[in-house]
Amino acid sequence: MFIQTESTPNPATMKFLPGRTVLPEGTLEMRNREEARKSPLAERLFEVPGVSGVFFGSDFITVTKNAGEWQQLKPAILGAIMEHFMSGAPLLAEDAAQGGDDEFFDAADSETVATIKELIETRVRPAVANDGGDITFRGYKDGIVFLSMKGACSGCPSSTATLRHGIQNLLRHFVPDVVEVRPV
Repeated sequence: MFIQTESTPNPATMKFLPGRTVLPEGTLEMRNREEARKSPLAERLFEVPGVSGVFFGSDFITVTKNAGEWQQLKPAILGAIMEHFMSGAPLLAEDAAQGGDDEFFDAADSETVATIKELIETRVRPAVANDGGDITFRGYKDGIVFLSMKGACSGCPSSTATLRHGIQNLLRHFVPDVVEVRPV
């Protein structure tokens, strides 16, 4: 098994590509050992000293560190990923609920929200996934779009610029009612 690694715009996060499907649907972020109980692989990764976050995408895993250097952490992380996939163990524990985040918006804005979601799905999420993260719609109120940033995007130094200049400008262009984009 060959696992590729890629740096991300967030220096505390690295993307690991195992060359196979990781999570068939959606994404899953675990920010601590308690949340990592949802996945045997995440539990293994949190055993590596310095690991502070794990994010599963469709065909990648991003790992966030709070201590140590990637040069020292990478071998242990690669070993944990390889052991997991070679063992044939499931990615998620049987009782793991992936539960989506609750959305909020006024029913009168449902057409606007549908357009916003479509733009995020087709234009934003694919680009953000390339960087090892995910951005999902959480809500819309008074012209403000609320987005949840996960994986490499969470805590990334360039995430504010991505939100303000990239996503906000895109949404304003196609949806004139949008006045601002904010992270949740």
